Amino acid sequence: MFALGWAFYNTATTTVVFLVRPAEKNVGAIDDPPISPEGEARAERLAHMFGEDVRGAGRLDGIYESADRRAGQTAAPLVERMHRAPVVFRAPEARATAARALREHAGGTILIVASGAALPQMVQELTGSPSADAAGDDADVIYVVSVPTIGRAHLARFRL
Repeated sequence: MFALGWAFYNTATTTVVFLVRPAEKNVGAIDDPPISPEGEARAERLAHMFGEDVRGAGRLDGIYESADRRAGQTAAPLVERMHRAPVVFRAPEARATAARALREHAGGTILIVASGAALPQMVQELTGSPSADAAGDDADVIYVVSVPTIGRAHLARFRL
């Protein structure tokens, strides 16, 4: 019995998911505006933060982005630096995409750039409960969800 418990414990992992909103948009009247110059600078900061060590222990195992222009532009510098194609999802697929990311990258580290209501839906899917913090529209906040194989998920919030 002890050996079975030890084997189960020994295979336990924690998946770490970073969630960010797309960078600031250019003011305009179009439906899907591009990011602003400030947004471009923030996208470069994200690339620097997450793309510094593309092969080491801190590397990202997956990049996901919602299917709007700003999400793609926010992730673009990091995608270019890592030479890795992102998984693109539509907003109605947010919950299923969060579950897919956990399944496909169990024990790994993932970055998700999610627009609008997709981000709080993903946080709820990953943590099992809604988070009032994630419902805001702060472009400079990084949400970190650690999802262990054994136990409960934990949510932390950091300002860039």
